[in-house]
Amino acid sequence: MSTSKVKCIGILTGGGDCPGLNAVIRAVVKTAVLKGVDVVGIQDGFLGLVENSMKVLGPEDVSNILTRGGTILGSSNKDNPFHLLERGKSGKVRFHDRGEEIPKNLKRLGIEALVVLGGDGSMTVAQKLSRKGVKIVGVPKTIDNDLVGTDQTFGHDTAVSIATESIDRLHTVADSHHRVIIVEVMGRYAGWLALRAGLAGGGDIILIPEMPYEEKKVGEAILERRKRGKKSSIVVIAEGAHPKGGKMVIDQINPLSVERIRLGGISRQLAHHLEARSGVDTRAVILGHVVRGGTPTAFDRNLATLFGVHAMDLVLKGQFGRMVALQKNQMASVPLSFVGGKTRKVPLNDNLILAAKSIGVEFGV
Repeated sequence: MSTSKVKCIGILTGGGDCPGLNAVIRAVVKTAVLKGVDVVGIQDGFLGLVENSMKVLGPEDVSNILTRGGTILGSSNKDNPFHLLERGKSGKVRFHDRGEEIPKNLKRLGIEALVVLGGDGSMTVAQKLSRKGVKIVGVPKTIDNDLVGTDQTFGHDTAVSIATESIDRLHTVADSHHRVIIVEVMGRYAGWLALRAGLAGGGDIILIPEMPYEEKKVGEAILERRKRGKKSSIVVIAEGAHPKGGKMVIDQINPLSVERIRLGGISRQLAHHLEARSGVDTRAVILGHVVRGGTPTAFDRNLATLFGVHAMDLVLKGQFGRMVALQKNQMASVPLSFVGGKTRKVPLNDNLILAAKSIGVEFGV
């Protein structure tokens, strides 16, 4: 039995779905039960804390979910309790701050601490709740790998693997038709996914937000390859990449969403420009949400399990207001205040960038 004063915890999954969420839930529940701690699953992210949508989780609830993608609890990347969208009977939209209700709801339900699985937005909300006295431990989740404080987030390895497999398949299409294919992947304002999948998938040109590119140099690299007998080329581009002196391509602006700006479409823009400039048949493929789904890789299952166990360890030790992290291949933790509102970008001296340049990969700079 645990010596901790905490006897009941809640767990929620915030933000976009991600492979490995269920593996963390499983690890938390199994560890908690063995330590004599009850677990309540909060449904649909932070919205469940406001609407009191919850269910008790036991070993039977987490049986056989290790390999499942998504989350058995549901999630939401729109429902920030401090800026919650509500529609009146007339259809009029208003935002309400309902963050003050959450500590009261938790106290009434006997939930003494929260484990929050999420990315930048979820950790920002978690930090605000922590300031209001809620005992919280965060677990870093995002396919983008852009959270500060941790060397890697769970879900990223799976997304890299899916994107890499997609690039592998597109090589044969490009070769057959002597085309340039531009493969766009997610990543928001960081290029980890594009860099790692691009290098693993044999991308000839990799374009990331950290290195604004010149279209002229990208076109020249493609034509130079054709002079050497390479009739096809694969360009891997992050959704947040942009030309030097230009802007990121915005797919949608939703003023009612927590994440107002949604990036997407840079591959189409670049394809049009390159084909007009070089005359080479060029196609754009946007992988989009496909890289978020499906069975997590073995690496992500293991990392998620380590994170879940370590999160419970922090709970049992009473170390709240922190996020678990992977640092130099060891479990660690960092203050939530250190995480929210920041972006972990690819350093220009990253070993993968240096290795890519050494084997002739172009970055358009």
